[in-house]
Order: sequence, then structure tokens, then C-alpha cells
Amino acid sequence: MTSVEGAVSIAYEDLVSSPLSLTNHIEKAFGSSTESLGIIIVRGLPPIYSVYRERLLKLSYAFAKLDGHVRERYADPRSRYNFGWSHGKEIMNGKPDVLKGSYYANPVVENPDVSPALQEAYPEYYNKNICTFLGPNGDEIGVDGFENAFKDLGKFIFEVGCQLAIACQPFALSHLNDSSVPLPELISTSNTVKARLLHYFPPTGDSPPADDNDAVDDWCGWHRDHSILTGLCSAMYLQEHDSGVDIVPSPSPGSGLYIRTRGGDLRKVSIPVDCLAFQTGEALEVATGGKLRATPHCVRVGPTPGADKISRETFAVFMQPDVEQHLTNSCTFGQFSKEVFDEHYNDAVV
Repeated sequence: MTSVEGAVSIAYEDLVSSPLSLTNHIEKAFGSSTESLGIIIVRGLPPIYSVYRERLLKLSYAFAKLDGHVRERYADPRSRYNFGWSHGKEIMNGKPDVLKGSYYANPVVENPDVSPALQEAYPEYYNKNICTFLGPNGDEIGVDGFENAFKDLGKFIFEVGCQLAIACQPFALSHLNDSSVPLPELISTSNTVKARLLHYFPPTGDSPPADDNDAVDDWCGWHRDHSILTGLCSAMYLQEHDSGVDIVPSPSPGSGLYIRTRGGDLRKVSIPVDCLAFQTGEALEVATGGKLRATPHCVRVGPTPGADKISRETFAVFMQPDVEQHLTNSCTFGQFSKEVFDEHYNDAVV
């Protein structure tokens, strides 16, 4: 089954009960065809997913509305802002990205079981979650329940991702440079899982309204995730008004996630509200010698009347191996990651 944009869709029930029967769907989604989008949608999820998603994405908005000095209490320069709050620290398209704010944490592993030397060498991954310290009683006023909401949704997505990795194993086996460690094990035993809660700030009143001629990556620049697999929620749009904030539909047909197919075509891909999507990341591309390429993607505002009152909230879980795992004979995941971090972080501040 495919969406109108060509994204492959599989049933959660099939993923759980007979993952190895999905090989053809996996190949169509993640393979080398010019039409491949490098993304797969999982439908028919347990109802608790929708509860988890709505709870956390509303808290994303609430956290972003805290005073700036309060948010910055939860920033962590030592990890290059890859734990806790980050705004304006990531370099996108050659300049600090101020269009979105992020909150990073490992939803699966609270205390990484690695040596002190690795903790020192890779603070971007082997660190303690900062959300544990939110407020004197575990909660910052205005974002009560933040940590539990973050972990509940993160663990749910991670578990679906591990199941998807089982379905991917027969397909990946013939492509991986090192097939001695099964793909599900690379992900399920890792201490480097990272989730990113994203708040896209409404376009400022000083900015001209978007039109059809604006850059397609006006809300989030073109990039590739550096994970093996990335689990992604459907975005939630929230509109501010005098008495509060409401969930609203996507503000325009042009708003949302855009992907370039392996053949270079541009496609807008919609993730249904009750579904999850999983994308291939750049680490998988390296680990397969380029046989399975990560597809570039971005986010667009699109022509949006009243856009200065509408924010976008979403959540991504990056699944990847531990830093000492070799992607090639000469490159570990840790070495590869350092190159990515060096490209996107240079102590830029706002």
C-alpha cells in the first residue's frame, strides 16, 4: 500500500506478527529505485500512541513559551547542545538556525553503560538527560509531566523502530559492509538513542508572508539525518489566540515535510496523525557503501495567511549504533558523528 505521494505504508499488526513477510515493502521504501523516498509509514498503531503524541507535542509548545532565560537553564554546551534545550546553536544553510527550538534526550537509556573515557570523548551521546532536573520537584511550572511524556512517546517509537529493524534485516543483510551484527541488535542494544522534540516558531511579523516562489526549505533547511533509522511523528500545528491555543490543520497545502527521491524528484510527504514514519539515515548509507542512500528532506511553511500565529510541533527518535561500531573498515559511528557535529555546531549563539 502506498500514499498518494508514493510513500510505502505497512500495518503495525503485520510488523509485529510477521515482520519477515514485509521484505518487498521494505525494498520499495528503502531500496535503490529512483522512485524510493527512503521513508515508510506504519499505520494501525495502538490507540495509546495518539495519547502520547498529543500530550508531548502540546508540552513542546508550552516549553517553547517559557521565558528565554528559563529555557537556557536546560542548555548543555558541553554536549554541543545535543542534550536539553537548543536554539540558534545548529548551523543550517551556513547560518544559525533560529526558526526552531529543540529539546534533546535519550528516552531509553538514563545512565549509559559505557566507560568514563567514552563519556568524556562523546558527551553528545553519553550524558545524563537534563529533563531529569526540570524544576526543584522534577517539573518546571508550565510543563508539568514533561519528562514522563518525553520518555513515554520516545520509548514507544523506539520499540516500533526495533520491530521495523527486524523486518529490514533480510534486506539490509545483503547491503551492509559488516553483516556480523544484525541490524536489530545494532539499534536495540545501543546507548546512543536520541530523541528530539521540535518547536518551529511562527514566522515573525517582520517577515513577509510566504508565497509559492519562496524556498521550499524556508522552515527547516535541506539535510539528511545521521542515524540508521529515524522515527518521526506527524506534525501538530498550534494556533495562538487571545484565550489560549488550539490544534489546527496544516496551515496550507504547501506546508510540511518535503523529500527528494533517490532519482532527485521533489515530493511533499504527509504523515497521517495516527501513524508513524521511519526514514533511513546517513549512517546506514555509509554502512552500506552508498547502496542505501539517505534521502534529503526539509520543512516548508508555504503560503499561509496568519502564519505569524501558527507554530509546528513534532518529535523524532534517532536510532543508531554505539560509537565504537564500525560503519566501514576505517570509520566508526563515533568518528562519523564527530564529522557531522563539526559541520553543524561551532559554538554559534543568538
